Amino acid sequence: MSIFRSFARRARFARLSVVAAAMSSSIALVATVGSADTFAASATPAASTPMTPAASSTVTDLAGRTVRIPAEPHRILLGESRLLMAVALLEGKQPLTRIVGWQGDLPAMDPQTFNAYAQTFPGIKQIPLIGKATEDSISDEKALSLKPDLAIFSLGGHGPSRYNALVKQLEATGTTVVFVDFRLHPLQNTLPSIKLLGAVMHREKEADAYAQFYRQHLARVQSVVNAVPQAQRPKVFVDLLAGVWDAGCCHTAGNGNFGEFITAAGGRNIAAGLVPGVLGDISMEQVIAARPDVYIATGSRTKAGLASLRVGALTSDADARASLATLVARPGFDTIKAIHDGRVHGISHNYYDSPYNIVAIEAFAKWFYPQQFKDLDVHAAQAELYRRFLAVPPDGAYWVDGTASVAALASH
Repeated sequence: MSIFRSFARRARFARLSVVAAAMSSSIALVATVGSADTFAASATPAASTPMTPAASSTVTDLAGRTVRIPAEPHRILLGESRLLMAVALLEGKQPLTRIVGWQGDLPAMDPQTFNAYAQTFPGIKQIPLIGKATEDSISDEKALSLKPDLAIFSLGGHGPSRYNALVKQLEATGTTVVFVDFRLHPLQNTLPSIKLLGAVMHREKEADAYAQFYRQHLARVQSVVNAVPQAQRPKVFVDLLAGVWDAGCCHTAGNGNFGEFITAAGGRNIAAGLVPGVLGDISMEQVIAARPDVYIATGSRTKAGLASLRVGALTSDADARASLATLVARPGFDTIKAIHDGRVHGISHNYYDSPYNIVAIEAFAKWFYPQQFKDLDVHAAQAELYRRFLAVPPDGAYWVDGTASVAALASH
Protein backbone atom coordinates (compact mmCIF):
# COMPACT_ATOMS: atom_id res chain seq x y z
CA MET A 1 0.00 0.00 0.00
CA SER A 2 1.28 3.46 -0.91
CA ILE A 3 1.16 4.70 2.65
CA PHE A 4 3.67 2.15 3.84
CA ARG A 5 6.20 3.33 1.30
CA SER A 6 7.30 6.39 3.22
CA PHE A 7 10.01 6.13 5.81
CA ALA A 8 7.99 8.30 8.17
CA ARG A 9 5.06 5.91 8.09
CA ARG A 10 7.31 2.92 8.79
CA ALA A 11 8.80 4.79 11.72
CA ARG A 12 5.32 5.53 13.06
CA PHE A 13 4.43 1.85 12.83
CA ALA A 14 7.51 0.96 14.83
CA ARG A 15 6.55 3.47 17.53
CA LEU A 16 3.00 2.15 17.63
CA SER A 17 4.30 -1.38 18.10
CA VAL A 18 6.30 -0.29 21.14
CA VAL A 19 3.32 1.58 22.60
CA ALA A 20 1.02 -1.38 22.02
CA ALA A 21 3.44 -3.77 23.69
CA ALA A 22 3.86 -1.47 26.67
CA MET A 23 0.12 -1.24 27.22
CA SER A 24 -0.72 -4.89 26.63
CA SER A 25 -0.70 -6.03 30.25
CA SER A 26 -3.12 -3.37 31.46
CA ILE A 27 -5.34 -3.63 28.43
CA ALA A 28 -5.60 -7.40 28.75
CA LEU A 29 -7.10 -7.07 32.22
CA VAL A 30 -10.02 -4.93 31.19
CA ALA A 31 -10.65 -4.92 27.47
CA THR A 32 -9.90 -8.39 26.22
CA VAL A 33 -13.17 -10.18 26.66
CA GLY A 34 -13.75 -13.56 25.11
CA SER A 35 -10.14 -13.66 23.92
CA ALA A 36 -8.79 -16.50 21.84
CA ASP A 37 -7.85 -18.52 24.89
CA THR A 38 -7.09 -21.61 22.84
CA PHE A 39 -4.10 -19.67 21.50
CA ALA A 40 -2.46 -19.87 24.92
CA ALA A 41 0.23 -22.26 23.76
CA SER A 42 1.75 -19.66 21.45
CA ALA A 43 0.70 -16.29 22.88
CA THR A 44 -0.42 -14.80 26.16
CA PRO A 45 -4.21 -14.67 26.03
CA ALA A 46 -6.28 -11.85 27.41
CA ALA A 47 -8.20 -12.20 30.62
CA SER A 48 -11.61 -13.80 30.24
CA THR A 49 -13.53 -11.49 32.59
CA PRO A 50 -16.60 -10.43 30.59
CA MET A 51 -17.52 -6.82 30.03
CA THR A 52 -20.93 -6.13 31.48
CA PRO A 53 -22.21 -2.93 29.88
CA ALA A 54 -25.55 -3.29 31.63
CA ALA A 55 -23.78 -3.03 34.99
CA SER A 56 -21.52 -0.15 34.07
CA SER A 57 -21.68 3.05 32.07
CA THR A 58 -18.04 2.84 31.01
CA VAL A 59 -15.70 0.42 29.28
CA THR A 60 -11.96 0.33 28.63
CA ASP A 61 -10.85 0.44 25.00
CA LEU A 62 -7.78 -1.07 23.33
CA ALA A 63 -5.71 2.03 24.06
CA GLY A 64 -6.35 1.54 27.76
CA ARG A 65 -8.74 4.50 27.94
CA THR A 66 -11.87 4.45 30.07
CA VAL A 67 -14.72 5.71 27.89
CA ARG A 68 -18.42 6.27 28.32
CA ILE A 69 -20.80 3.80 26.73
CA PRO A 70 -23.11 5.99 24.66
CA ALA A 71 -26.84 5.73 24.51
CA GLU A 72 -27.90 3.96 21.31
CA PRO A 73 -25.63 5.73 18.79
CA HIS A 74 -27.24 6.80 15.55
CA ARG A 75 -24.25 8.53 13.95
CA ILE A 76 -20.99 6.56 13.77
CA LEU A 77 -17.75 8.03 12.47
CA LEU A 78 -14.97 5.65 11.38
CA GLY A 79 -11.33 6.59 11.08
CA GLU A 80 -10.16 4.18 8.41
CA SER A 81 -13.07 3.11 6.22
CA ARG A 82 -11.70 -0.44 6.31
CA LEU A 83 -13.14 -0.58 9.82
CA LEU A 84 -16.32 -1.34 7.91
CA MET A 85 -15.14 -4.96 8.03
CA ALA A 86 -15.68 -4.98 11.80
CA VAL A 87 -18.79 -2.80 11.95
CA ALA A 88 -20.49 -4.89 9.25
CA LEU A 89 -20.18 -8.02 11.41
CA LEU A 90 -22.47 -6.43 13.97
CA GLU A 91 -24.90 -4.52 11.73
CA GLY A 92 -26.42 -7.42 9.83
CA LYS A 93 -28.33 -6.59 6.65
CA GLN A 94 -27.80 -2.83 6.94
CA PRO A 95 -24.03 -2.38 7.45
CA LEU A 96 -23.90 1.28 6.39
CA THR A 97 -27.01 2.73 8.02
CA ARG A 98 -25.31 4.40 11.00
CA ILE A 99 -22.02 5.38 9.33
CA VAL A 100 -21.93 9.14 8.71
CA GLY A 101 -18.32 9.53 7.60
CA TRP A 102 -14.90 7.92 7.21
CA GLN A 103 -11.52 8.15 5.51
CA GLY A 104 -10.96 7.14 1.89
CA ASP A 105 -8.61 4.20 2.43
CA LEU A 106 -11.12 1.47 1.50
CA PRO A 107 -11.73 2.63 -2.11
CA ALA A 108 -8.05 3.55 -2.49
CA MET A 109 -6.44 0.44 -1.00
CA ASP A 110 -9.10 -2.24 -1.39
CA PRO A 111 -11.22 -1.10 -4.33
CA GLN A 112 -12.46 -4.64 -4.91
CA THR A 113 -14.23 -4.79 -1.55
CA PHE A 114 -15.50 -1.23 -1.95
CA ASN A 115 -16.99 -2.12 -5.34
CA ALA A 116 -18.47 -5.35 -4.00
CA TYR A 117 -20.33 -3.37 -1.35
CA ALA A 118 -21.34 -0.78 -3.92
CA GLN A 119 -23.12 -3.45 -5.96
CA THR A 120 -25.53 -4.06 -3.07
CA PHE A 121 -25.29 -0.71 -1.32
CA PRO A 122 -24.67 2.04 -3.92
CA GLY A 123 -25.03 4.64 -1.17
CA ILE A 124 -21.54 3.72 -0.01
CA LYS A 125 -20.22 6.13 -2.62
CA GLN A 126 -22.00 9.03 -0.95
CA ILE A 127 -20.60 8.53 2.56
CA PRO A 128 -18.71 11.75 3.38
CA LEU A 129 -14.92 11.56 3.54
CA ILE A 130 -13.02 13.16 6.41
CA GLY A 131 -9.68 12.51 4.73
CA LYS A 132 -7.81 10.29 2.32
CA ALA A 133 -5.65 7.38 3.43
CA THR A 134 -3.28 9.14 5.81
CA GLU A 135 -3.64 10.62 9.27
CA ASP A 136 -2.34 13.99 8.14
CA SER A 137 -5.03 14.22 5.45
CA ILE A 138 -7.88 14.25 7.96
CA SER A 139 -9.99 17.37 8.28
CA ASP A 140 -10.91 17.92 11.92
CA GLU A 141 -13.55 20.42 10.84
CA LYS A 142 -15.21 17.92 8.53
CA ALA A 143 -15.18 15.18 11.17
CA LEU A 144 -16.72 17.49 13.80
CA SER A 145 -19.34 18.79 11.36
CA LEU A 146 -20.76 15.26 11.01
CA LYS A 147 -21.80 15.36 14.69
CA PRO A 148 -21.12 11.69 15.48
CA ASP A 149 -22.36 9.99 18.63
CA LEU A 150 -19.57 7.42 18.38
CA ALA A 151 -16.15 7.51 16.70
CA ILE A 152 -14.18 4.31 16.10
CA PHE A 153 -10.44 4.54 15.44
CA SER A 154 -7.60 2.00 15.13
CA LEU A 155 -4.77 1.61 17.62
CA GLY A 156 -2.31 1.53 14.73
CA GLY A 157 -2.59 2.34 11.06
CA HIS A 158 -3.58 5.18 8.77
CA GLY A 159 -6.21 6.98 10.82
CA PRO A 160 -6.30 9.28 13.87
CA SER A 161 -3.78 8.09 16.44
CA ARG A 162 -4.20 7.96 20.20
CA TYR A 163 -2.94 11.51 20.78
CA ASN A 164 -4.41 13.16 17.71
CA ALA A 165 -6.05 16.47 18.64
CA LEU A 166 -9.26 15.28 16.98
CA VAL A 167 -9.81 12.78 19.80
CA LYS A 168 -10.17 15.46 22.47
CA GLN A 169 -12.14 17.70 20.13
CA LEU A 170 -14.69 14.97 19.53
CA GLU A 171 -14.92 14.08 23.20
CA ALA A 172 -15.45 17.75 24.06
CA THR A 173 -18.62 17.65 21.94
CA GLY A 174 -19.92 14.56 23.76
CA THR A 175 -18.78 11.98 21.19
CA THR A 176 -17.59 8.66 22.57
CA VAL A 177 -14.23 7.78 20.98
CA VAL A 178 -12.93 4.21 21.13
CA PHE A 179 -9.79 2.55 19.80
CA VAL A 180 -9.75 -1.03 18.49
CA ASP A 181 -6.95 -3.20 17.10
CA PHE A 182 -7.07 -5.76 14.34
CA ARG A 183 -3.63 -4.89 12.94
CA LEU A 184 -0.86 -4.83 15.51
CA HIS A 185 -1.66 -7.87 17.66
CA PRO A 186 -4.72 -9.50 16.10
CA LEU A 187 -4.62 -12.78 18.03
CA GLN A 188 -4.70 -10.90 21.31
CA ASN A 189 -7.00 -8.08 20.28
CA THR A 190 -9.50 -9.20 17.63
CA LEU A 191 -12.10 -10.59 19.99
CA PRO A 192 -11.64 -7.88 22.63
CA SER A 193 -12.14 -5.31 19.88
CA ILE A 194 -15.30 -7.01 18.65
CA LYS A 195 -16.65 -7.23 22.20
CA LEU A 196 -15.82 -3.58 22.76
CA LEU A 197 -17.71 -2.62 19.61
CA GLY A 198 -20.61 -4.78 20.70
CA ALA A 199 -20.80 -2.78 23.93
CA VAL A 200 -20.56 0.73 22.50
CA MET A 201 -22.74 -0.03 19.45
CA HIS A 202 -25.27 -1.93 21.61
CA ARG A 203 -24.76 -5.05 19.53
CA GLU A 204 -23.68 -7.40 22.33
CA LYS A 205 -25.62 -10.39 21.00
CA GLU A 206 -24.01 -10.10 17.57
CA ALA A 207 -20.55 -9.65 19.09
CA ASP A 208 -20.99 -12.74 21.24
CA ALA A 209 -22.10 -14.77 18.22
CA TYR A 210 -19.02 -13.81 16.22
CA ALA A 211 -16.75 -14.45 19.21
CA GLN A 212 -18.18 -17.96 19.49
CA PHE A 213 -17.68 -18.58 15.76
CA TYR A 214 -14.09 -17.33 15.97
CA ARG A 215 -13.18 -19.38 19.04
CA GLN A 216 -14.65 -22.56 17.60
CA HIS A 217 -12.69 -22.29 14.37
CA LEU A 218 -9.46 -21.34 16.13
CA ALA A 219 -9.87 -24.22 18.59
CA ARG A 220 -10.07 -26.72 15.74
CA VAL A 221 -6.75 -25.50 14.36
CA GLN A 222 -5.12 -25.38 17.78
CA SER A 223 -6.26 -28.88 18.70
CA VAL A 224 -3.99 -30.18 15.93
CA VAL A 225 -1.04 -27.81 15.89
CA ASN A 226 -0.53 -27.67 19.66
CA ALA A 227 0.60 -31.30 19.50
CA VAL A 228 3.33 -30.54 16.95
CA PRO A 229 6.80 -29.99 18.52
CA GLN A 230 8.37 -26.65 17.65
CA ALA A 231 11.27 -28.30 15.84
CA GLN A 232 8.86 -30.09 13.50
CA ARG A 233 6.86 -27.01 12.55
CA PRO A 234 7.47 -25.59 9.05
CA LYS A 235 9.47 -22.42 8.64
CA VAL A 236 7.37 -19.78 6.91
CA PHE A 237 8.09 -16.54 5.08
CA VAL A 238 5.30 -14.06 4.36
CA ASP A 239 6.11 -11.55 1.60
CA LEU A 240 3.82 -8.60 2.29
CA LEU A 241 2.57 -6.70 -0.76
CA ALA A 242 4.87 -8.88 -2.83
CA GLY A 243 6.28 -7.17 -5.88
CA VAL A 244 4.98 -3.67 -5.17
CA TRP A 245 7.02 -2.71 -2.13
CA ASP A 246 9.26 0.23 -3.04
CA ALA A 247 12.15 -1.02 -0.92
CA GLY A 248 12.28 -4.25 -2.93
CA CYS A 249 12.57 -7.60 -1.22
CA CYS A 250 11.15 -7.97 1.26
CA HIS A 251 8.55 -6.38 3.49
CA THR A 252 7.28 -8.78 6.12
CA ALA A 253 5.69 -9.26 9.53
CA GLY A 254 7.82 -9.87 12.58
CA ASN A 255 6.28 -9.94 16.03
CA GLY A 256 2.64 -9.28 15.29
CA ASN A 257 0.24 -8.93 12.38
CA PHE A 258 0.61 -11.80 9.86
CA GLY A 259 3.37 -13.20 12.07
CA GLU A 260 0.73 -14.11 14.63
CA PHE A 261 -1.30 -15.93 11.98
CA ILE A 262 1.76 -18.03 11.19
CA THR A 263 2.25 -18.98 14.83
CA ALA A 264 -1.44 -19.69 15.42
CA ALA A 265 -1.48 -22.04 12.42
CA GLY A 266 1.54 -23.97 13.68
CA GLY A 267 4.35 -22.41 11.67
CA ARG A 268 7.64 -20.76 12.58
CA ASN A 269 7.95 -17.22 11.26
CA ILE A 270 11.48 -16.75 9.89
CA ALA A 271 11.21 -12.98 10.40
CA ALA A 272 10.34 -13.14 14.10
CA GLY A 273 13.99 -12.84 15.09
CA LEU A 274 14.91 -10.46 12.27
CA VAL A 275 12.21 -7.78 12.56
CA PRO A 276 12.06 -6.26 16.07
CA GLY A 277 8.65 -4.69 15.63
CA VAL A 278 5.36 -5.68 14.06
CA LEU A 279 6.36 -4.90 10.46
CA GLY A 280 9.70 -4.35 8.76
CA ASP A 281 12.03 -5.21 5.91
CA ILE A 282 14.54 -8.02 5.45
CA SER A 283 16.89 -8.74 2.57
CA MET A 284 16.67 -11.45 -0.05
CA GLU A 285 19.90 -12.88 1.38
CA GLN A 286 18.26 -13.26 4.78
CA VAL A 287 15.26 -15.00 3.26
CA ILE A 288 17.44 -17.42 1.30
CA ALA A 289 19.62 -18.15 4.35
CA ALA A 290 16.57 -18.91 6.51
CA ARG A 291 15.48 -21.67 4.10
CA PRO A 292 11.71 -21.31 4.62
CA ASP A 293 9.57 -24.36 3.92
CA VAL A 294 6.54 -22.27 2.93
CA TYR A 295 6.34 -19.00 0.98
CA ILE A 296 3.21 -16.85 1.24
CA ALA A 297 2.71 -13.70 -0.82
CA THR A 298 0.09 -11.12 0.07
CA GLY A 299 -1.51 -8.62 -2.25
CA SER A 300 -4.73 -6.98 -3.33
CA ARG A 301 -4.74 -4.62 -6.26
CA THR A 302 -2.28 -4.53 -9.15
CA LYS A 303 0.29 -1.86 -9.89
CA ALA A 304 1.14 -1.08 -13.50
CA GLY A 305 4.48 -2.47 -14.63
CA LEU A 306 5.06 -4.59 -11.53
CA ALA A 307 4.37 -8.20 -10.68
CA SER A 308 1.82 -8.33 -7.89
CA LEU A 309 -0.73 -10.68 -6.39
CA ARG A 310 -4.31 -10.13 -7.57
CA VAL A 311 -6.69 -11.54 -4.98
CA GLY A 312 -9.77 -10.45 -3.10
CA ALA A 313 -13.35 -9.55 -3.87
CA LEU A 314 -14.40 -9.58 -7.53
CA THR A 315 -11.17 -11.35 -8.55
CA SER A 316 -11.21 -14.63 -10.49
CA ASP A 317 -9.32 -17.72 -9.45
CA ALA A 318 -7.60 -17.74 -12.85
CA ASP A 319 -6.30 -14.20 -12.36
CA ALA A 320 -5.12 -15.03 -8.85
CA ARG A 321 -3.19 -18.07 -10.04
CA ALA A 322 -1.67 -16.24 -12.99
CA SER A 323 -0.47 -13.41 -10.76
CA LEU A 324 1.08 -15.85 -8.28
CA ALA A 325 2.92 -17.58 -11.13
CA THR A 326 4.35 -14.23 -12.22
CA LEU A 327 5.52 -13.45 -8.70
CA VAL A 328 7.38 -16.70 -8.13
CA ALA A 329 9.00 -16.39 -11.57
CA ARG A 330 10.80 -13.17 -10.61
CA PRO A 331 14.57 -13.45 -11.14
CA GLY A 332 16.34 -14.99 -8.17
CA PHE A 333 13.23 -16.05 -6.27
CA ASP A 334 13.65 -19.68 -7.24
CA THR A 335 16.67 -19.74 -4.92
CA ILE A 336 14.28 -19.48 -1.96
CA LYS A 337 13.79 -23.04 -0.75
CA ALA A 338 9.99 -22.90 -0.48
CA ILE A 339 9.61 -21.51 -3.99
CA HIS A 340 12.07 -24.01 -5.43
CA ASP A 341 10.09 -26.80 -3.76
CA GLY A 342 6.76 -25.46 -5.01
CA ARG A 343 5.24 -24.67 -1.60
CA VAL A 344 4.02 -21.25 -2.66
CA HIS A 345 0.75 -19.57 -1.78
CA GLY A 346 -0.98 -16.24 -2.02
CA ILE A 347 -3.56 -14.54 0.17
CA SER A 348 -5.36 -11.22 0.40
CA HIS A 349 -3.24 -8.62 2.11
CA ASN A 350 -6.36 -7.14 3.67
CA TYR A 351 -6.57 -9.90 6.27
CA TYR A 352 -3.73 -7.97 7.92
CA ASP A 353 -6.28 -5.54 9.38
CA SER A 354 -9.54 -7.48 9.55
CA PRO A 355 -11.50 -9.46 12.14
CA TYR A 356 -11.94 -12.07 9.42
CA ASN A 357 -8.33 -13.14 10.07
CA ILE A 358 -9.57 -16.52 11.32
CA VAL A 359 -10.04 -17.44 7.64
CA ALA A 360 -6.37 -16.66 6.96
CA ILE A 361 -5.33 -18.77 9.95
CA GLU A 362 -7.30 -21.74 8.64
CA ALA A 363 -5.81 -21.32 5.15
CA PHE A 364 -2.32 -21.22 6.67
CA ALA A 365 -2.97 -24.34 8.73
CA LYS A 366 -4.11 -26.25 5.66
CA TRP A 367 -0.98 -25.14 3.76
CA PHE A 368 1.34 -26.03 6.63
CA TYR A 369 -0.24 -29.42 7.40
CA PRO A 370 -2.11 -30.64 4.31
CA GLN A 371 -2.52 -34.18 5.63
CA GLN A 372 -3.65 -33.29 9.14
CA PHE A 373 -6.13 -30.75 7.74
CA LYS A 374 -7.23 -32.62 4.63
CA ASP A 375 -10.85 -32.41 5.80
CA LEU A 376 -10.67 -28.72 6.66
CA ASP A 377 -12.73 -26.73 4.16
CA VAL A 378 -11.57 -23.11 4.37
CA HIS A 379 -14.02 -22.01 1.70
CA ALA A 380 -16.84 -23.42 3.80
CA ALA A 381 -15.63 -21.49 6.84
CA GLN A 382 -15.52 -18.30 4.82
CA ALA A 383 -18.98 -18.97 3.41
CA GLU A 384 -20.35 -19.53 6.92
CA LEU A 385 -18.83 -16.25 8.12
CA TYR A 386 -20.39 -14.28 5.28
CA ARG A 387 -23.72 -16.09 5.44
CA ARG A 388 -24.19 -15.63 9.17
CA PHE A 389 -22.76 -12.19 9.72
CA LEU A 390 -22.45 -10.14 6.52
CA ALA A 391 -24.75 -8.61 3.94
CA VAL A 392 -22.51 -9.21 0.91
CA PRO A 393 -21.31 -12.53 -0.55
CA PRO A 394 -17.63 -13.63 -0.61
CA ASP A 395 -17.47 -13.11 -4.37
CA GLY A 396 -13.84 -13.61 -5.39
CA ALA A 397 -10.60 -15.52 -4.88
CA TYR A 398 -9.16 -14.43 -1.54
CA TRP A 399 -6.30 -16.92 -1.53
CA VAL A 400 -4.42 -19.21 -3.90
CA ASP A 401 -3.63 -22.80 -2.97
CA GLY A 402 -0.26 -22.98 -4.70
CA THR A 403 0.55 -26.60 -3.97
CA ALA A 404 1.83 -27.33 -7.46
CA SER A 405 5.48 -27.02 -8.46
CA VAL A 406 6.84 -23.72 -9.71
CA ALA A 407 7.02 -25.10 -13.21
CA ALA A 408 3.37 -26.15 -13.10
CA LEU A 409 2.29 -22.79 -11.73
CA ALA A 410 4.18 -20.97 -14.44
CA SER A 411 2.43 -22.99 -17.13
CA HIS A 412 -1.02 -21.74 -16.09
